[in-house]
This record gives sequence, structure tokens and C-alpha cells, in this order.
Amino acid sequence: MGVTINPGWPVAIACVLLLVTTMIAYAVGRLPKPASTAVAAGRAVLQLGLAALVIAAVVKSLALSILLLCLMFSIAVVTTVRRIGAARAWPWALLAMLAGLVPTLAIILLTRTIPPVGIALVPVVGILAGNTMNGHTLVCRRAFDSLREEKGQYEAALSIGLMRSQAVWEVIHRRLPEALIPGLDQVRTAGVVTLPGAFIGVLLGGGSPAQAAAAQVLVLMGIMASQTITAVVAERLIMAAKLLPDDLRVSLQP
Repeated sequence: MGVTINPGWPVAIACVLLLVTTMIAYAVGRLPKPASTAVAAGRAVLQLGLAALVIAAVVKSLALSILLLCLMFSIAVVTTVRRIGAARAWPWALLAMLAGLVPTLAIILLTRTIPPVGIALVPVVGILAGNTMNGHTLVCRRAFDSLREEKGQYEAALSIGLMRSQAVWEVIHRRLPEALIPGLDQVRTAGVVTLPGAFIGVLLGGGSPAQAAAAQVLVLMGIMASQTITAVVAERLIMAAKLLPDDLRVSLQP
């Protein structure tokens, strides 16, 4: 029998106490904007409540499920371009993320590891899209920071005859593995340090430990593949001066 966590006073009390604990830790640590935790918590409650209602309404229809996933992916693209400060480069961010997500999802569907139904697609694609967004954000933020901090190295590379794309590569390429470390650590420590969400979800839903492990391994392999492809494509787009914030687009003119 599956274990369920039902909404009610026990959950509400636990969440309030956890939020208060977080805010106290912020105060003790003299961290900025402790009220931001309350805002984040409020948003989480509203967004997850709305998501629960929407998902319950659409998962029985494959067409509506796909439409919901497209909306979720669009929000992921908007979020990442805001985080990296490159709003006008959103088509290239979209391309990089699709490059990672589409082949990963194709492999999962073609191998029939999950059925092409809404109740399976929405959680799996949602997890993959969210992690692809995070990978894209980390790659771009590290690359952009390095281009700003190491402009001298970029100009030196140009001075010895390298093309702009080659000079950019010399600066940003070593940052690429750094951006992939969180995803790789998530895979390395699964089942040893952490029990990730898909694993816990299957167990809480009544699945066996073997089923939970299979589901989590599938998700982790998908995350690793989609993030890696997205990172490589994003790097190529940065080298081509397509995926750049406005300040770097100007300063990296040859």
C-alpha cells in the first residue's frame, strides 16, 4: 500500500515551522533579505497548488498534456534567459535546451521505458526540462563571467591571430565541466548520499524499491544526457556570438 501525505493541519504546521526555522537561520547568519524566504514559500504553495489542479485536469488527455509541457518549457526558457541576462538571445537559449531535451526524450519514448500518456510524460519531461534549464543557466553564467573577467586573455588570443570564436573558446571552455558538476554529483551520490525525488515518489506511490530504483536511474541518465548536450550546444552558440548578453555582444566585437 502506498504512503500518502494528505493536505491538512499537520502539513500546514510543519511547513510553517520549517519556514520559521529558515528565517531564524537567515537572521542568525545575518543573511540578506530573510523575508525573501517567506515570499518564495508563498509562491511555492500557490504554484504547486495551481499545478496540482492543472495536472489533474489535463493528464487524461495526451494533447492537453503536451500543451502543458510546452507551456512549462516556455517558462523554463524565459527563466534561464532572465538569469543569464540575455533576454534578446532567447531563440538561441531555446535551441540549446531543445537540443538537449529532444533526443533524450526520443530515446526514452522509442525504448518504451515510459508510455506516451500524460500521467507519465508530465512528471518525467518536467524533471528533464527543469534540470536542462539549470544546466543551461550554469553554463552561460560561468561563461559570461569568464569573458568579462578575462577580457585580456581574449584580446591576447585575438592578437596572435586566432579567430573570435577560437579566442572565446580559449576563455570559456574550461568552465564547461564546472557547470556540469552539480548534475554529475547528483548521479554519483544517488542512493548513497541522496534519495532523489523520482525514487521517493515511486516508493510513496506504492511501487517496489526495484521499480523506484529503475525510475530514478532513468531520470538521472536523462538529466545527465540533456544537460551535457545543452552545455555543448550553448558553448558553440556563445562562440558564434549568438547566445550573448548585450554587453558582451558589444565588447567581443572583433
